[in-house]
Amino acid sequence: MSVVGVDFGTQNTVIAVARNRGVDVITNEVSNRATPSLVGFGPKSRYLGETAKTQEISNLKNTVSSLKRLVGRTLNDPDIQIEKTFVSAPLVDIKGQVGAEVSYLGNKEQFTATQLVSMFLSRVKATASAELKLPVSDIVISVPPWFTDVQRRSILDAAEVAGLKLLRLINDTTATALGYGITKLDLPTAEEKPRRVAFVDIGHSNYACSVVEFRKGELNVKSTSYDRHFGGRDFDKALVDHFAKEFKEKYKIDINTNPKALVRVATAAEKMKKILSANAQAPLSIESLMNDVDVSSMMKRDELEALIQPLLDRATVPLEQALAEAKLKPEDIDSIEMVGGCTRVPALKERISKFFGKQLSFTLNQDEAVARGCAFSCAILSPVFRVRDFSVHDIVNYPIEFSWEQSPDIPDEDTSLTVFNKGNIMPSTKILTFYRKQPFDLEANYAKPEMLPGKTIPWIGRFSVKGVKADSQEDFMICKLKARLNLHGVLNVESGYYVEDVEIEEPIPEEKEAEKKDAKENKDGEKKDGDVSTNPCISNLFPLTCVLEEPATSAPHRLKGLFKDAYADAKRSFLGNRPLTNASKQAMDTTEDKANGIAEPKPKTRKIKKQVRKGDLPLSAGTASLDQASKDAAAEKESQMFMEDKLVADTEDKKNELESYIYELRGKIDDQYSEYANEEEKTKLKEKLEQSEEWLYDEGDDATRGVYVAKMDEIRFVAGPIVGRYQDKIEEDRQAALKAEEEKLAKKRAEQEAKKKAEEEAKKAKEEKEGKKAAPDASAAAAPADAEMKDAGEEVKADGVDEPMEDASGKK
Repeated sequence: MSVVGVDFGTQNTVIAVARNRGVDVITNEVSNRATPSLVGFGPKSRYLGETAKTQEISNLKNTVSSLKRLVGRTLNDPDIQIEKTFVSAPLVDIKGQVGAEVSYLGNKEQFTATQLVSMFLSRVKATASAELKLPVSDIVISVPPWFTDVQRRSILDAAEVAGLKLLRLINDTTATALGYGITKLDLPTAEEKPRRVAFVDIGHSNYACSVVEFRKGELNVKSTSYDRHFGGRDFDKALVDHFAKEFKEKYKIDINTNPKALVRVATAAEKMKKILSANAQAPLSIESLMNDVDVSSMMKRDELEALIQPLLDRATVPLEQALAEAKLKPEDIDSIEMVGGCTRVPALKERISKFFGKQLSFTLNQDEAVARGCAFSCAILSPVFRVRDFSVHDIVNYPIEFSWEQSPDIPDEDTSLTVFNKGNIMPSTKILTFYRKQPFDLEANYAKPEMLPGKTIPWIGRFSVKGVKADSQEDFMICKLKARLNLHGVLNVESGYYVEDVEIEEPIPEEKEAEKKDAKENKDGEKKDGDVSTNPCISNLFPLTCVLEEPATSAPHRLKGLFKDAYADAKRSFLGNRPLTNASKQAMDTTEDKANGIAEPKPKTRKIKKQVRKGDLPLSAGTASLDQASKDAAAEKESQMFMEDKLVADTEDKKNELESYIYELRGKIDDQYSEYANEEEKTKLKEKLEQSEEWLYDEGDDATRGVYVAKMDEIRFVAGPIVGRYQDKIEEDRQAALKAEEEKLAKKRAEQEAKKKAEEEAKKAKEEKEGKKAAPDASAAAAPADAEMKDAGEEVKADGVDEPMEDASGKK
């Protein structure tokens, strides 16, 4: 398995993978670390990524860009009208979604934005798989924080169509914060003051700022603000508009009437912007821009800043909003991390630094930080890698409310409730409680449509609850629905069930413990919103029949309100309002153990009512996601187009192979192969090569793969004997050289062995000669020694041993 993180950008996409105990950004088929986010269509196949960029100028009407900003939108959305100025392909409406109309395989085709994104993700999948040499499945993709539910669902559908398992849709700034924090070993502990970092991300089309608090092992996003139409392309557009006016006056040409000229000027303007970020002035020169007119110009950095002054005036607005929502001041921020290609513009850096009153930090890779954070997130969620524990707490950017039809049994009930407020932690789960006698429907919407991008419809989904009916006493059924805002930022009602009140007995805690428990309950009751009784018998006391609860985190039941009063009444009626004496308590609360005769106290109990889950409620949901049939059809079409692309690529490879083989033989026939062919064979081969070349550039320019293979076989049939003789001669020479080398090595080994044998014999002879000479000398030296031993008349005794003395009688 593999772990892949993708920074899906408007202009470029960066792919990072977790491997070798770290995260690496991988290169594509042309060794670039960023792949253009483009999808193009041609008469034979699609162009994805780099190939689409190569074909863009000559194939403008069939090349679609800004894929990320098209998903989940409608054609009449004001934001899409803005995108039309940046997208060269015609945009159309396809069943309520925006799409593109292109010419593919000679026919007019329409593709939705979701389909276009799935095509590009297929290219991303192939690139990662080729680099890792493994199948790619698990993936994390970044999206702007302002993406709505419908946009996020579109990305999820596109990933599924592309055959990818999307583990998480993560916000750009959150991914950057994760990549920053997970590698830090000096973060403060839970008891210390958190480290507050502002992440400023200004990319090609989007500006976002998030204030994040870091503690050891976790990050908490405190606020996120953004400007959806502030980025590098807006700077480029200011330059293009300036040069369009200049060229109209200077060269009498209007580039706005020529799409190709407009794109070429935009490319040159982008290059000029990058040069001006590091230099005081930069030139612009384009040959034959239009009408065979060459253009040139010069611009200084001061002139550029004057052109983009309206943009620079908006530079601090997202920063102010982010601090206001986090309830912080500029001096409360410990560090400002800058990411995104547009943060290299000096004027922007100057204004942001002045706003915070401190130096900016550029410790993160501005182009790759988001992709690295995505890869870390994927590694955390994937079972393949073991990663340091690090919790990520993102926030809700748009408040979400649920609405429902009024129950006929409760005429004064409320019909809506805000469940997820702006700034709430994400992911999170809420339990909704309803009192109903018949099936009912819920509808989820964004509570404040004015906060949404463009004219996005605030509708999120409709959820129908089935199987609801009155109980045997014709009373309300208590229905509980679990609403979850998941890791992707997508809302779902995951499950539904109904409960009943059941009377059970539970031990009565000691007096002190009970007091502590009541105090704790009161404290919890103050903290928890909507923590009220759910007894259907008292539903008439609550006009609001939807009760919002947090999911239960502990098993013990909490005695509250009506149940506590009911227990007190039951106790008084049982005892006749008489206090229990110690003797009566002992008689009531102890039993005799018959086995050992020891009396054990019986715990005090009380009867309470507790809600018990009795069964599930069927749910049906209607959301902006594609139904399974549509996704299957899109996946099948994507697979078909992928195979067509593969066939075209293989055919092109065979065509290039044939062309290369023709040129190779033509160069060798009069050189390397000359002595291995007679004149007749040479003439025949040359004629065949000439015929094949003429066919290749005429009729064979658009042939099939099989035809190219057949042509290759025909040439090999003619050239085979010549090439065979040449290879036989090469093999013969190789064998002769090998044999000569072996003989040389054998001779060398024989010489070494003879030399070694001679040395050993000489050494042996020398040793024998020295041995004979040493023998007489040893005999002469041994004779005096023997005589000396004979002259010694004393016995030799062991050291330290004395013989016993004999007395006069001869006894010892």
